[in-house]
Amino acid sequence: MTENPGVAAATERRARAMYSRYRTMAMVTGSMLLLLTVEMVLKYVFQVNGVGESGAPRPVIGTWVAIIHGWIYVVYAVTVFQLWSFMRWSLTRLLVLILGGVVPVLSFVMEARARHWFAADLPARLDRAERLAAAGGAA
Repeated sequence: MTENPGVAAATERRARAMYSRYRTMAMVTGSMLLLLTVEMVLKYVFQVNGVGESGAPRPVIGTWVAIIHGWIYVVYAVTVFQLWSFMRWSLTRLLVLILGGVVPVLSFVMEARARHWFAADLPARLDRAERLAAAGGAA
């Protein structure tokens, strides 16, 4: 094993915290994206609320939906990047997780997939952290 048995425990706590933040942001981002989708469908497909004075379609729910989703997506993308880089996943996984914030319902699907990836890859990540600690490197 390692000279410092707390390395694996600390790495696991950190990984689980990152996954928890990702999971929360996936749910929030997915929910806001669904709300934005409803807004767009009502406004452009069903033309609810008609047209504003300038001729542009008026918001149904409010312009705040798009603005809030945009900022939430930025936080989501940062959380995805943090989890991806910590777990040392492939670039493909990063791309599909990032797409989860812009394709309706995909964030919920990808969160379920990420849960399986995380559970499968965590033991190897902990083992790597222990080996690096034993060798005197950083986790």
